[in-house]
Amino acid sequence: MRKRQAKKRPLLPDPRFGDQLVTRFVNNLMWDGKKSIAFDVFYSAMDIVEQKNQDPEKTSLDLWKDALSNVMPHVEVRSRRVGGATFQIPMPIRPDRKVSVAMKWLILYARKRNEKSMAQKLASEILAAAKEEGAAVKKRMDTHKMAEANKAFSHFKF
Repeated sequence: MRKRQAKKRPLLPDPRFGDQLVTRFVNNLMWDGKKSIAFDVFYSAMDIVEQKNQDPEKTSLDLWKDALSNVMPHVEVRSRRVGGATFQIPMPIRPDRKVSVAMKWLILYARKRNEKSMAQKLASEILAAAKEEGAAVKKRMDTHKMAEANKAFSHFKF
């Protein structure tokens, strides 16, 4: 690279839970730079999760973190051209990329749900992912199956 890599700017913790991971999630959830609306959606979703929570010793934040870890993929496939053919090569994922991919999948499949508001959609997807079901967890399973199926090409490392 000609230019040096940009410095990682520190994220401020969110006002309600004091967690940087929540701020990172809200930044992914945000549309058109409207962060306050994204925070409202997230906090409303957490309130709904708190109401629907059956486990008394787990808070809504714990359920959200469980959901995130259940959606996190451990391997992914990347395309690589070798001699005119394109192969899908399974590769382990960096820890920071695992988190961001999980957040993006959780938000994407929450947006595709059929509920009234985004807060309800997000709450439903979080509760489903915490129980290891739902579309985001299915996406992780499909990614792992794809990597397993292409295990024979793992010697074509980058």
